[in-house]
Amino acid sequence: MNNLMNNFVKSQNYWNAAFYENQHNFVWQYGADLLQLLNPQPGELILDLGCGTGQLTEKIAQLGANIRGIDSAVTMIEKARQNYPHLPFDVADARNFLVEQPLDAVFSNAALHWIKPPETATRCIYQALKPGGRFVAEFGGKGNISAIITALYLGLTANGISQPQILNPWYFPSIGEYVTILEAQGFDVIYATLFNRPTPLSETEAGLANWIRMFANDFFIGLSSEQKTQVIYEVENSLQEQLYHQGIWTIDYRRIRIIAIRI
Repeated sequence: MNNLMNNFVKSQNYWNAAFYENQHNFVWQYGADLLQLLNPQPGELILDLGCGTGQLTEKIAQLGANIRGIDSAVTMIEKARQNYPHLPFDVADARNFLVEQPLDAVFSNAALHWIKPPETATRCIYQALKPGGRFVAEFGGKGNISAIITALYLGLTANGISQPQILNPWYFPSIGEYVTILEAQGFDVIYATLFNRPTPLSETEAGLANWIRMFANDFFIGLSSEQKTQVIYEVENSLQEQLYHQGIWTIDYRRIRIIAIRI
């Protein structure tokens, strides 16, 4: 079990950045309107936490802010530096990052549902902000991809994995749960919403399989390539009626958006 969990941690820190950027650019595209909530001002010091390959970091920079991007995945940071060599990007963990001076804002899109326990990230974010600084984020909320998770559990169990739940890398809280965590840290939460966002994938038949290989690879630790292919096939079959329409897979996303102020 120790070797399994060690491999699990390693897999969380490895991403195929080219596959992410070419096939899953909807992640940052859907997050672009989150910048309206951030409302970056010229000269502000802002951190993009979980910046991925840097597209939203660049958009914030274009608005005049002094922005820095961090991500725990070396491959993502390497790609972000290639994309935007004029911006600072660093490999850092959301659970223990440090900043040189207090920030005006911390921004995060589609990253915090990967962080467990969530209190470690909220503590670092709080400590990084100046008094009155804001935390603006979107990530997966309660009920996010519930159909996919259920199908993965069933497929893995049928293929010899007795406790697939322990391989689940995600944290999808309710609004009440996450607001309680933020308030316990000392934040004043001024905006919180949970909403459905069905997300069509640009690929056709292979869309769901590619999504699983990109985002759900942690579930396949210890399985052979044949077992992985079989599980994905079973997941596709079980979800086809629910999520596949007119040649397009649509992921059952639910998202939380938060604005919190450091008191």
